[in-house]
Amino acid sequence: MSSRREARRTAIDILYQADVTNTDPVDALGGWVDADRRIPTFARELVEGTAASLVEIDAVLEEHAQEWTVERMAALDRTILRVAIYELLHRPDVPHAAAISEAVEAAGELSAEQSRGFVNGILGSIARGLDAPKPKGPAEEQRGGAAGT
Repeated sequence: MSSRREARRTAIDILYQADVTNTDPVDALGGWVDADRRIPTFARELVEGTAASLVEIDAVLEEHAQEWTVERMAALDRTILRVAIYELLHRPDVPHAAAISEAVEAAGELSAEQSRGFVNGILGSIARGLDAPKPKGPAEEQRGGAAGT
């Protein structure tokens, strides 16, 4: 298992624990540190970043999870999705394909059989939206038009 994969799994474990025990994720991370568990730097970054961006992440998740609310999702699937969405939105050092692939793999290994497709569908939808060309605003269109004349 790659070190980033191990770090993601550790982050998922910590964030899942926080979710099911209704604990602040940073407090859960602190509990792991206090227990002398080895926490890779990347795992800490994922936990802290996901926790700091949770409102934004859940809004994006809700928008792309057709006919599902975040609260109705299985806690493990919700946690896997949150980590991957954090990576998609806030980690330019992680290619979108890698974040999605790792999340789908984690869902397949850790969650229910149908979770792979569920996670892949939601993350694919989010990534397509992020990768889509942004429409030009009026000022940009005028500059483009002036340069072309």
